Amino acid sequence: MDARFAISFLGRTAATSLVVLSVAVLLLIGLLPRTGWYRTMTVLTGSMKPTFAPGDVVIAQSTPADSLQVGDVLVYRVPVGARQVESHRIVQILGRNPLVVRTKGDANETADPWTAIIDDNRVWTVRGAVPWVGRAILWLRTPQLHAITTYLLPLLVAMLLLSAIWRRNDEPEPVLDLDVLYRR
Repeated sequence: MDARFAISFLGRTAATSLVVLSVAVLLLIGLLPRTGWYRTMTVLTGSMKPTFAPGDVVIAQSTPADSLQVGDVLVYRVPVGARQVESHRIVQILGRNPLVVRTKGDANETADPWTAIIDDNRVWTVRGAVPWVGRAILWLRTPQLHAITTYLLPLLVAMLLLSAIWRRNDEPEPVLDLDVLYRR
């Protein structure tokens, strides 16, 4: 009896710990960034290896633009192409009013072919990285999973619903005895 109690206790403790950890991760990554104290972003490319790698989650904090220095990792929108959000290290400050910087990924051989012009008084700079946390997000972005959720999952749901509708019921329907219903 004691072994069953111990196993049951350990199972409940593990389940409670998992729930508490899940709620903490939800708060830290999903909800608290909405307050503006910090932002979390999943790294999609390896341009900043070994500082952070694809699948890591970086934590960026709002910083006054005039306090930026060479060596800070800046989060900004690339001024060309698709204008994706980039996290690269500042390698050169070309001007202060407005702030004009040249950036480079740590894993890249050369600096980025553009200059970033920062018009705001505050910018986002990377303060830390949490390894591996964003792997699930990278996995959710794969074309295979997109195809599964777009085509296969709705097809499976439709088949289950149709099978429930067309399922034969082998049990005979109960016969109502009208004499019993109308007896007084």
